[in-house]
Amino acid sequence: MYAVGQGVPRNAVEAAKWFRLAADQGYAPAQYNLGVMYGRGEGVPQNYAEAAKWYRLAASQGYANAQYNLGVMYRDGDNVPQSFGEAMKWFRLAADQGYAPAQYNLGFMYAKGQGAPQNYAEALKWYELAAAQGDADAQYRLGFAYAVGQGVPQSYAEARKWLRLAADQGNPIGQFNLGVMYEHGQGVPQNYAEALKWYHLAADQGHDLAQHNLGVMYRDGHGVAQNYAEAIKWFHLAAAHGNASAKFNIGVMYEHGQGMPQDYGEALKWYRLAANQDYPNAQYNLGVMYAEGQGVPQNYAEAIKWYRLAADQGYAEAQVNLGMMYYKGSQGVPQNYAEAAKWFQLAADQGYALAQNDLGLMYAQGQGVPQDIVRAHMWFNLSAMQNYQEAIRHRDIAARRMTPAQIAEAQTLARDWKPKPKR
Repeated sequence: MYAVGQGVPRNAVEAAKWFRLAADQGYAPAQYNLGVMYGRGEGVPQNYAEAAKWYRLAASQGYANAQYNLGVMYRDGDNVPQSFGEAMKWFRLAADQGYAPAQYNLGFMYAKGQGAPQNYAEALKWYELAAAQGDADAQYRLGFAYAVGQGVPQSYAEARKWLRLAADQGNPIGQFNLGVMYEHGQGVPQNYAEALKWYHLAADQGHDLAQHNLGVMYRDGHGVAQNYAEAIKWFHLAAAHGNASAKFNIGVMYEHGQGMPQDYGEALKWYRLAANQDYPNAQYNLGVMYAEGQGVPQNYAEAIKWYRLAADQGYAEAQVNLGMMYYKGSQGVPQNYAEAAKWFQLAADQGYALAQNDLGLMYAQGQGVPQDIVRAHMWFNLSAMQNYQEAIRHRDIAARRMTPAQIAEAQTLARDWKPKPKR
């Protein structure tokens, strides 16, 4: 009664006194509550060791709340040696009694492979048990699993059902993911207004991905009138949470003067902040600014540094620009056709039309790769399929040097070609 102010003024010191008297007699609920008070420093000095002691006494009597809290302490290493095995042991004891938070956390540990081999089927079992009791985190995790087909056949209908249940309880991650489904028409008719509604609900709770996506929708006028001021507001809120994509987008708006005066210096600042978080789009844009001397003195060495960082993450535009610098050999690196061909190949393998055309030229001329008119025609053809006009012209020029059998071979290669993942 003293702990919550029920019938008497709330008094944490008095509550701790009575909890201790009951706890000393072995009463598990009192031991648990005394542990909570030590953990929070309410009515007693904060003392995690004392909290763990009282949780353990209650947990050893089978008190599920204490078992769960002890599991949290071992999972996080809160003044006890971090031990996923111990955490899982205590979560399981509470979960077996039907305690939903423990069921959710046990599922999460199986999903992440913490304390046991990764096992999505086992994770989903525990998520379902917790979700059936209304645990919003478990409902969100189930929805996500169905959305991406993680341990279950992909089902947008099931994903939407579980995400909606979580979202209706105010779970910001569920709200965000439901917004994503409406924005992209995944299992529901595409509906920007509905996406905007769910993003707002999540963003108002400080969810940085929702704040970022709101910024994009206001910037692009999706589901709402285009409004650069509103876009920059949401991007700044997301950036304050460390969201690299939001920082990048603030840089884009400064670079192009969207809703504010064009300012290369500010653009550079925001690109650098995102680039330092290994965001490849920002690394590439930073490379472009150094290469072209926008907001900074032209510096090819810096441009190459940032292009390479983005290229190493599979960013096709950076791979092409790096390849072109090696091809020309006049911009901070010695001419090196083999190195140029390597970077063109990496971008071409992703289906980037410009790189496919450039790689075709290198095969046609035998620069950095063995001369091969058939492979040249294949790359020109793949680029031409994307309506890249230079490639159409180069393909037709190459065809005039080829026999019908060579053309047929090149067309077969192009037809059988499949893009490769970023590398």
